[in-house]
Amino acid sequence: MRAPDTNPDATQLALQALVWTLAEPDRALRLLETTGLMPADLRARAGEPAVLAAALGFLEAHEPDLIACAEGLGVKPEAIVAAHAALDGGWFEA
Repeated sequence: MRAPDTNPDATQLALQALVWTLAEPDRALRLLETTGLMPADLRARAGEPAVLAAALGFLEAHEPDLIACAEGLGVKPEAIVAAHAALDGGWFEA
């Protein structure tokens, strides 16, 4: 099965959000526990759409983190939700 085409802007935003998420140890641990990723997997697969979508889904599932991340990155929370949809194969128009 062919991987879905990804939006470069969604990928870039997701990578920034992943870095933001991992910058705080407790939040990083919650991400690993919630997604089931191991640190080595995360390092090796950080650029893959599925991993990025999982990281954005993690933020989307906890509104305080979603809002804080959006503020930290200087974007609207809706942009993170849209990036998640784009990476997850969905479609979303903000």
